[in-house]
Amino acid sequence: MNILVLNCGSSSLKYQLINMENEEVLAKGLCERIGIDGSRIKHTPNGKETIIIEGDMPDHKNAVQYVIEALSSEEHGVIKTMDEINAVGHRVVHGGEEFACSTIITDEVIEAVVKCTDLAPLHNPANLIGIDACKQIMPNVPMVGVFDTAFHQTMPEKTYLYALPYDYYRKYKLRRYGFHGTSHKYVSHRAAEFLGKDIKDLKIVVCHLGNGASVCAVDGGKSIDTSMGLTPLEGLAMGTRCGDMDPAIIQFLADKEGLSIDEINTILNKKSGVLGISELSSDFRDLEDAIEEGNKKAELTMNVFCYRVAKYVGAYAAAMNGIDAVVFTAGLGENNGDVRSEVCSYLTFLGVDVDEEANKCRGIERDFSKEGARVRSVVIPTDEEMMIARETARLI
Repeated sequence: MNILVLNCGSSSLKYQLINMENEEVLAKGLCERIGIDGSRIKHTPNGKETIIIEGDMPDHKNAVQYVIEALSSEEHGVIKTMDEINAVGHRVVHGGEEFACSTIITDEVIEAVVKCTDLAPLHNPANLIGIDACKQIMPNVPMVGVFDTAFHQTMPEKTYLYALPYDYYRKYKLRRYGFHGTSHKYVSHRAAEFLGKDIKDLKIVVCHLGNGASVCAVDGGKSIDTSMGLTPLEGLAMGTRCGDMDPAIIQFLADKEGLSIDEINTILNKKSGVLGISELSSDFRDLEDAIEEGNKKAELTMNVFCYRVAKYVGAYAAAMNGIDAVVFTAGLGENNGDVRSEVCSYLTFLGVDVDEEANKCRGIERDFSKEGARVRSVVIPTDEEMMIARETARLI
């Protein structure tokens, strides 16, 4: 079974074609600048170099058509025709309370996703555009929606409710939903396999650390708490997002700076976090370079970031009444040993003990704990596309 995995943004489309018999990625790529001048595909067949295909992509339907042509091309394709695509798995960011698991996409499902658009106005519309494009181009190919929020639907009420008038939850479903669920699910299950344990017997804290970042408490394979909330703004300091803060700051800034709610929302989402503190960049790699050059503000920014991650790990150890492993994933978590070491330095009281030599790794699975450490410190590269493909294959 060949499954096409699609992750649609407002002007982009990431894809992978995966053979589920051996879970081999046959090809992957990215459509850029959809609806903008200069649109193109970066297409990488398995074992071959990336090629750039220029093409006019006024909308996502055209982009999907280009993807299929690239996959079935005589020159750089990996299948002969579109008929070899057996199913499509779509990443859908927000499923609200409607979806506690992945589901085969029907008209009723699409309707329910549309209703969640208020909760993810920047993401769900793009996801829906990708689904509609596939419906038009390959109407007889089954599709599955895999929701970022679904893994966190196991959170108990005491975890997801905000301390606001209950009527707001009743009317608007105002609550914590959490994100990065596909990553947290894949990484926690893979960590259990890697450690040779049954996930039902483990208490794991997963740290998904990238430009967007979140921490998740996984108890017995289920999410019981996570740092992101109603939107991805809550939780850790991130690339450009502020994370946790006193809500009264909104009114304070509005009064002092003469700003509207929309303007403040832009500041909190796009001008804060790592970018806001460092006044340098939202890219952690730029911060790393600046730290090496002696930039104290960059060093402070990284310290703020690591401190907040450690606070969440400690809180979730308390929430689960124990912890067996702290697992790092995503761009920063997988590739930055200094960040892993700094976070773990706060957690020695829990039984975390790092082997600094073993911690010198990038992008590979590794247990970098010292022998005899009570809590394992582990790196597991995330693979959200593979998780989406597995969910799609299971349902189809």
